[in-house]
Amino acid sequence: MNVVMTGDKEHRKKQGVGKPVFNTIRTAKEEKPFTPFRARLHEIIFEADTKAGKAFDILLFVLIILSVIVVMLESVAKIQHQYGGLLYAAEWVFTLLFSIEFLLRLLSVHRPARYAFSFFGIVDILAILPTYLSLIIPGAQTLLVIRALRLLRVFRVFKLTRYLGEARLLIKAIKASRQKITVFVTGIFSVVIIMGTAMYLIEAKADSGFTSIPKSVYWAIVTMTTVGYGDIAPKTVPGQTLAAFIMILGYAVIAVPTGIFSMELVQAARQKPVSTQACPNCAAEGHDVDAKHCKYCGNKL
Repeated sequence: MNVVMTGDKEHRKKQGVGKPVFNTIRTAKEEKPFTPFRARLHEIIFEADTKAGKAFDILLFVLIILSVIVVMLESVAKIQHQYGGLLYAAEWVFTLLFSIEFLLRLLSVHRPARYAFSFFGIVDILAILPTYLSLIIPGAQTLLVIRALRLLRVFRVFKLTRYLGEARLLIKAIKASRQKITVFVTGIFSVVIIMGTAMYLIEAKADSGFTSIPKSVYWAIVTMTTVGYGDIAPKTVPGQTLAAFIMILGYAVIAVPTGIFSMELVQAARQKPVSTQACPNCAAEGHDVDAKHCKYCGNKL
């Protein structure tokens, strides 16, 4: 009897029965724990739970706004003529500060390459690259307005999970509804081609501006989206009747995708909320509030 039980235990041990689930998915190359310095650095740069982390994010937020203002002022000829040297120096100061910040971000994660090629990593690179390129390509520093994208970090500055959670709800709703909206847009595209072609056939001899099918399709798009530039307008009664039909159809064009998106938004809102905690290993976010390990790499949060 004891032999059977021992064999059963060994069999269960080989099969992994009774082991914690997390251990079965942990890789052999588990990352070494952070040194106290890197752990503190990660907490300050990627988190906003502490006063130091929140102060860092607010300081970064202010620097981003000031740097964008400097780039915008450089495009004004009068200001550039009077304060060009000062703005140029300020731009280099901001670039050096953001370069140091980017290097610290790479230092504070286990996998620097993974962060560098993430969304915010690429934005960070694009935020500093144009200034260095301006040494080779004159005028490249005007691309620095991309720093405005870094203002998205404001959601982490205030550490309001509600805001970040709702932003993720919008993203989930957009992803969930993209197939339906794609089909709908494809159908609308077919409709505007048909309507534009019909208007060209009706108004071709009326000298009303419908000189080609592409131009008539352009008019149909402008009319259906209720923009109505007024640069082209039908003159004949059949043309005006068709235009009135397209105008009414335009309201349906607005209502349908809105309904699709709203439905997906309601479904996404029923899901569990997420926290703003960033993984120290892969810098991924979007974890559950009660998560203990990263759902992307398995590292301990």
